[in-house]
Amino acid sequence: MPKLQLLQVILQALSSFAIAGGLLYTAFQFRQARKAQVVANFAKLVELQLGLRRIRVEHPELATVHQLDTEHLGSDREVQEYFLNLMQLSLFEIAWYAHTQGQLDADYFDSWASRMKQLGRETSFSTMPAKPAINIMHADFDAYLRGLIGKG
Repeated sequence: MPKLQLLQVILQALSSFAIAGGLLYTAFQFRQARKAQVVANFAKLVELQLGLRRIRVEHPELATVHQLDTEHLGSDREVQEYFLNLMQLSLFEIAWYAHTQGQLDADYFDSWASRMKQLGRETSFSTMPAKPAINIMHADFDAYLRGLIGKG
């Protein structure tokens, strides 16, 4: 009889460990799904912002609706260049955020960062961080970007 009881205890323990493991796995999956949803929500908001910037690139005459955004820009061409750069920045912000949340591999993100470093040396891009329309970025991203392009 003691062998049978020992076997029952071992089977109950294994069963309990399997249930506990299943619960931990489920919690992990819920956490990952939550992170993915947060990144998706962030990306959607930035994409909507990107759409507004696209309108300004395609129709620079509408950019003056928000005069503070264009007070430093003298021509339609400057408006287009400025908001085109902001569009690129929006895409990079999505990549940065996804990377910080563990949703984008480092090697892919690093290729984005390398490109943004290159853009940071271009005149039309390097003057952007001081301009008003750029101020709707995630604060940590703003700090990261300024450090990346040497404007921090």
